[in-house]
Amino acid sequence: MPRSLLDDAVADFVAAVGDVLAELARRAGRDAERAERDAALDAFSLVAALLDVEGREDDAQLWALIGAFAGRLDTSLSGATPEAVRTAGLVRDKRDWLERPSALVETLAAGDQRLGTAFARTYYHRAVRLAHTTAALDEHTSRRELEAIEAWRGRLLPLLRAAPGAGAGGSPAARSANVPPTGARAGTAAVPAEELAPARPVEEVLAELDDLVGLAAVKAEVKLVANLLAVQELRRQHGLPVMEGSRHLVFVGNPGTGKTTVARLLAEVYRSLGVVEQGQLVETDRSGLVAGFVGQTALRVRDAFDRADGGVLLIDEAYALARGGENDFGREAIDTLVKFVEDRRDRTVVIVAGYPEEMAHFVEANPGLRSRFPTTIRFADYSSGELVAIFESMGTKLRYLPTSEALALVRALVEAVPRDKGFGNARLVRNLFEVVVARHASRVVALPKPTEEDLTVLLPEDVPDQLPA
Repeated sequence: MPRSLLDDAVADFVAAVGDVLAELARRAGRDAERAERDAALDAFSLVAALLDVEGREDDAQLWALIGAFAGRLDTSLSGATPEAVRTAGLVRDKRDWLERPSALVETLAAGDQRLGTAFARTYYHRAVRLAHTTAALDEHTSRRELEAIEAWRGRLLPLLRAAPGAGAGGSPAARSANVPPTGARAGTAAVPAEELAPARPVEEVLAELDDLVGLAAVKAEVKLVANLLAVQELRRQHGLPVMEGSRHLVFVGNPGTGKTTVARLLAEVYRSLGVVEQGQLVETDRSGLVAGFVGQTALRVRDAFDRADGGVLLIDEAYALARGGENDFGREAIDTLVKFVEDRRDRTVVIVAGYPEEMAHFVEANPGLRSRFPTTIRFADYSSGELVAIFESMGTKLRYLPTSEALALVRALVEAVPRDKGFGNARLVRNLFEVVVARHASRVVALPKPTEEDLTVLLPEDVPDQLPA
């Protein structure tokens, strides 16, 4: 039987997880003889569960299952056929295995707690690769499969974060998507290509995404994008056909909802997965793309794409390009944008952002926009609790500690603001935080000998009676 792409992923999982399981057994003075078999059973359970999620059980997938496990498990798989696997029900109704971490990974995590090791993290990384490889067995990876992988991955993360070292590359404290400011000023690259640090592992980037306050729906969509790209790359590496689709995105939402920060993290994900070479984020808007003279607008659009080459171009308030009459140069910018989106689709990812209703009109402004921007990610307004958490995260970053009474006043201020179009979200909280810090400074400077507590604690009198204009 020819080897499938599943064979290598299973072999890698069993070898790596078997090793750490054996080491844990040895440290506990127990027999390590079953370590590889136990690892193989977890690998089989994961693959079978994901095949059950898809619900197809086609011959190609089952031949891959047989080839990867027949020699590792003393089961009826040896010499079996796909029809025999179906008859035996080896895959049917196995999806429930994904609903909680396995006993094996919980054992490794408990060992990490006792010994200060990172055994569970070894399991996690090999298991995620195995999950992506299973999804890659089929040319078309369904949204159901990707959502199942992401939900299961999310159930493993708390085990890693509870272990010494705090997680899969993420920081222990949540922060706002707008703290610190990220991305570039309009029309500039976030980091020049020659200064880019080495690409981070995609799991580390996703852990940073997880650490942001709120944005649950956005996080889910970004992770689906990342999972799909990982699966497609695995298929590409094994010479299998890949169903290519547009990677360009529409971000819709009010200001201050984290669109620029998420775009930066997506640029890193794209770079880590080989979609783009450099991963820099270039941010621009109408003022950076539209000129006042015939022919100059196309040159500005080209310049923006040149600076974003190998990375991501974020066009904020993109709907403004569609405003004005037929002779407005914004229309020229849109026409040129469509051309470069197509010509450089393998080199640059474009994200257009703005208010929901206006962006719906924008993608109808040119027949080529809708097909090239098929995916919309919606950024909801933050809740009052999330805005207070963002305020606290700003304080944590700069070593300010608001009292519970001060936070209660902050909550009252943000709850009083109407949640209509243009609601400032994290930008509103940033402005409020700056006012609070300024009022705190005015209070502390009058003290004869301020203590460290005086310099760090924010009191109710530091919070203004109303939000800054």
